[in-house]
Amino acid sequence: MDSTFIYDRYVTGKDFIGRKQDCVILGNLLSQGENVALWEPPKTGKMSLIQQTLFNMRMGGQRFVVGEMTLLNIRSIEEFVERFGSTVIRTFATTPHEYRDISSRLLSDTHLVFDQARHSDYDEVLSASWELDEGDIKAVLTLPFRLAQEKGQRIYLILDEFQNIMRTEDGEKVLKIFEQVLREQENPQCSFIFSGSMINAMKEIFAVKRFFHRQVEHFPLRTVDGKVIVEHIVRGFLSGGKVVDRELLDGACVLFRNNLCYMNHFAAICDYMSKGYITEPVLVDSLSKLISIHEPRFKATVNDMTTFQLGLLSAILDGYTRFSSAEVINKYGLNSSANVRRIKDALMKKEVISFDEKDEPHFEDPLFEYWAERYFFEKKKK
Repeated sequence: MDSTFIYDRYVTGKDFIGRKQDCVILGNLLSQGENVALWEPPKTGKMSLIQQTLFNMRMGGQRFVVGEMTLLNIRSIEEFVERFGSTVIRTFATTPHEYRDISSRLLSDTHLVFDQARHSDYDEVLSASWELDEGDIKAVLTLPFRLAQEKGQRIYLILDEFQNIMRTEDGEKVLKIFEQVLREQENPQCSFIFSGSMINAMKEIFAVKRFFHRQVEHFPLRTVDGKVIVEHIVRGFLSGGKVVDRELLDGACVLFRNNLCYMNHFAAICDYMSKGYITEPVLVDSLSKLISIHEPRFKATVNDMTTFQLGLLSAILDGYTRFSSAEVINKYGLNSSANVRRIKDALMKKEVISFDEKDEPHFEDPLFEYWAERYFFEKKKK
């Protein structure tokens, strides 16, 4: 049974709202052969935008194939190379015979092979027969370009949780080879979509260390208009014969910073707990239940923090944006300005906060921010 409010997977079609213009812009970039990078916190709509854009492009008459892989559990270069190559081959082929043909023709000079036994036992397409070298990595990274040209088809490759390439033993080596591969292509029929849910780690790759400079276009997601979200939630309730006060939903949008996943999850709980008119007590109780679902994750986050890090979080919640003054250091026990820099770096690595171009801090998760303020630090309502 389909839910009225979807929060557990990406959405397309009638359930996709609020980012139609983003679809147009992203579609134009991809159609022009650009490589694109998106980095936003988890459950903010990255994959929904990508999939809806590709759907719109197909509906517009464009022909292409799509490969998709995740780096979520990648921890070694060998794992990355094997999965990358396997994803590309599976995009163009469907049978063991075809897998063997492609690997033997296009990867014959590498230590990567199609192993029938491993394919039967583990569903693997490519396996490393020896320790991989730079030539092996380059050969696999050029594989989508060579296959696209051979088959006469454009390919879009989605690399999800791309920041985890830096969790391998030498991620920078892979990135340098990747840069070289992109630089050497003439009239490429392959474009990459780099997606990541760890903002600071993705920024480290693309903005700080400047890998893929002028080779990849950063595509920031715009915030969905609160009015659009409220209208979506109201229509969802009406489809089940229920009514809700729009002003109450406006307040929820502010709390969740227009995060569609949280809004849909919140609405689904309200829907389950109500009949007919959805009252304010129902919404308050639903918020409490939503927090209880996520609270173990929030507790794990703060339990992993030092006293200094918690002090900086408290300062941010109190509205401070400059933390090196004597007043802030003394009030929140931050020790010294040098220590403040270390604390900021640590919280960024934990992906709790990020800093904008004005060096002002922002919580990446709006519900965690609310929980930290009201439940952990027990600060009074502003």
